[in-house]
Amino acid sequence: MTTTSAPVRCLIVDDEPLAHQVLTQFIGQTPGLTLTGKCRNAMEAYEHLAQHPVDLLFLDIEMPLVTGLNFLKSLTHPPKTVLTTAYREYAYEGYELDVLDYLLKPFSYERFMKAVARLPATQPVPPADATTEKYLLVKERQGLLKVPHRDIVYVEGCKDYVKITTATKTYLLHQTMKDMVEVLGAAFLRVHRSFIVAAAHIRMLQPDNVLLLDNTLIPIGNSYRSELLAYFRK
Repeated sequence: MTTTSAPVRCLIVDDEPLAHQVLTQFIGQTPGLTLTGKCRNAMEAYEHLAQHPVDLLFLDIEMPLVTGLNFLKSLTHPPKTVLTTAYREYAYEGYELDVLDYLLKPFSYERFMKAVARLPATQPVPPADATTEKYLLVKERQGLLKVPHRDIVYVEGCKDYVKITTATKTYLLHQTMKDMVEVLGAAFLRVHRSFIVAAAHIRMLQPDNVLLLDNTLIPIGNSYRSELLAYFRK
């Protein structure tokens, strides 16, 4: 990534632990970006901005007490801002505030990079391993179909097969759950003996379930609970 002489200082403002996790990972793997802080609400963000210079703000909209849009409107000299939200209806108002970009959750690293590329005098280049898209090969009548990892919402174990669920379709694959954990990698979480979930698609952790962005409920197995909680407390 060719950048300005100094690294771009980033601040995350979001009340969802998952958003912190995803954005921290994306910022960390992008040369030229540095994370200066993570805030859970506007009050914490006001304090951070008062003490630390920020070049790029990743801002959620739906937050308790003060919404992201009202927070942004209150800043006299706001940094360049990328809105991150699960709600498409705020796009117009966001652009009225001259935001840099509008990322609709869940978003991929490639989409994140396009937002960062909008920074003046900044042109991101993905790390070498980010240019190769990871995918599963699923047998269809016409041949082998490539299903990108980024399209997978969750995986369900079904005896000798696993059911791969995307936003638009499901696929059956002759594979074990253990092998799927290794193949999919750290972007996916084993939350139950029979379920693996894409971390980017999790909206909320409930006492006995994981609530996904599409409102699907996935049960949490007792043996996976502590590891799941530890993941979101990093």
